[in-house]
Amino acid sequence: MSEGVPSTNASFDASQTFRLDRKVAWVTGAGRGLGRAISLGLAAAGAKIALTARSEDELVATASEIEAAGGESLIAPGSVVSAEAIEEIAERIVDRFGTLDILVNNAGISPSLTRSEELSDEVWRRVIDVNLTGAFFCARAAARWMLGRGGSIVNVSSVHGSVGMARMTAYAASKGGLELMTKTLALEWADRGVRVNAVAPGYLETDMTEGLRSNDRWRERLLGATPLGRFGRPEEVVPIVVYLASDSSSYVTGTTYRVDGGWTAQ
Repeated sequence: MSEGVPSTNASFDASQTFRLDRKVAWVTGAGRGLGRAISLGLAAAGAKIALTARSEDELVATASEIEAAGGESLIAPGSVVSAEAIEEIAERIVDRFGTLDILVNNAGISPSLTRSEELSDEVWRRVIDVNLTGAFFCARAAARWMLGRGGSIVNVSSVHGSVGMARMTAYAASKGGLELMTKTLALEWADRGVRVNAVAPGYLETDMTEGLRSNDRWRERLLGATPLGRFGRPEEVVPIVVYLASDSSSYVTGTTYRVDGGWTAQ
């Protein structure tokens, strides 16, 4: 049996499905939008939550909601592009809670739509640094505490991790890289009890997509490519993340779950 495998029995206990009691979860990009929703969902399932984002004010708001509902949280602001800062945050989490069981790599940026031939070096590097390199830094830091003990890493990709879209070269490249990183880390860390999976949302009702959703032409284009005919809500992604974080998915690794409304555009 591999190290870090949770103990289970043959029966299915619905009352314990997706529960995260006594587990510690670290969520990046936790101040708003999907990251906030994921943090609240993990806390509702019983986990203690460490919150990371660049804006401390937003983290304070998320932490206040968690604690008002009876949960426990740690505010750990910082940038995922700093390997040193991320290592220090991981140590803070373990110092506070004694362990680290779950990482949700949600931090990400999506700059304005730009034709590839006009894409600046600075924008390209920034998107790759935050969306891909930052996710690796966090996964590596978390794995130092999880390997041999067990743990779950959930990377937040996008529909554009597997489906291209004009004027989104850097973003699509970062998310495609994230999905292959997910598969590779899953293979490398499986024998030491760490599972690595991803979720790939479609277009959600968040601040990141506000510009596209408020533009009539882009709104029609995006909805026309979504068979369900509407934008998703952050809370519709949360159950998949909680499932992947929990022992209910103990035999799942290297997988990307699509939560994209049936997105069809190429």
